[in-house]
Amino acid sequence: MTTLPAPTSTPSPWVLAWRRYRKSRLGVIGGWLLVLLYASALFAPFLAPYNITAQHEGLSYQPPQQLHIVHEGHLRSPFVYGFKQERDPVTFARKNVEDRENPIPVRLFVRGEPYRFLGVPTNLHLFGVPEGSYFFPLGTDQLGRDLLSRTLVGGQVSLTVGVIGVLISFAIGILLGGVSGYFGGWVDNLIQRVVEVLLSFPRLPILLALSTLIPARWPSTWVYLGIVAVLALIGWAGLARVVRGQVLAARGLEYVTAAQAIGARDLRVILRHITPNLSSFLVVTATLALPGYILGESALSFLGLGIKEPMTSWGLLLKDAQNFQTLRLYPWLLIPGLFIFLAVLAFNFFGDALRDAADTQSR
Repeated sequence: MTTLPAPTSTPSPWVLAWRRYRKSRLGVIGGWLLVLLYASALFAPFLAPYNITAQHEGLSYQPPQQLHIVHEGHLRSPFVYGFKQERDPVTFARKNVEDRENPIPVRLFVRGEPYRFLGVPTNLHLFGVPEGSYFFPLGTDQLGRDLLSRTLVGGQVSLTVGVIGVLISFAIGILLGGVSGYFGGWVDNLIQRVVEVLLSFPRLPILLALSTLIPARWPSTWVYLGIVAVLALIGWAGLARVVRGQVLAARGLEYVTAAQAIGARDLRVILRHITPNLSSFLVVTATLALPGYILGESALSFLGLGIKEPMTSWGLLLKDAQNFQTLRLYPWLLIPGLFIFLAVLAFNFFGDALRDAADTQSR
């Protein structure tokens, strides 16, 4: 008597998508890089050794300090060399140089400047040096402010602008695109004419024009919300057109017709039966749209029309590096641009991997 083989269970679509995603090495690397960037933004006050507004007198444009473990031939715990002033033999101007006779220990989990984390006041920082000494891993800017602290806190603005902007623009685009494709007729014509008008303008000029409407006297938080609103206002049009085409194709499917036949409301049919069918497309599109919002905020802040002091962002930090003479003398001012490059690249890699994972026809 022959025994029949045991039936094998078919993996769920989510399991198949996860397997396809893991096959993309660049996508996995991009995903982990995004986790690191957002984690650094979330824990920025803890990771940052100084307050972003703290100015250190006499320490402007200090180059990044190197971390050492060997002093005079002896191995010791991590330390940095402090500063001492000397006169330049040519210009006779005072300048700060490394004081190699007095190493300064770098300690973990030290008490420093107070801040609030998730509403809880604390003054614990990941690392620091004894009071009266300084450690600038990425150097300082023109006002002697620590560039590492400002870059970490600036990531909170640059990275969240994209997320909030995508949520707002996708809510508008999905709603208007779904209504346009589902009802058709004069509603479809009206919405599509508005979309065509928005898409006919070049992105950067209309972005600059809308950003100039934000009053300069607004506080930093209001300016931040204004930038998000501007980016979301011009970001929904392209999505609405694509969603309209998807809804036009989906409204003739059997389960949509059955829902209409039993008397389901139009809004319920759109949100419960049509929109979930677009979930994979929307997730991938959102991931690929995020870099555009990050670059848009960075461009506005770089041109002086975005985030204002005392708030900071990666684009605002790059504004200090727009002078070629300054950039030649102080190249570390370009470090925030490296974070923009890594974030945009990671989102593109991650989005491409998600697009492949969502492709049900791939093998």
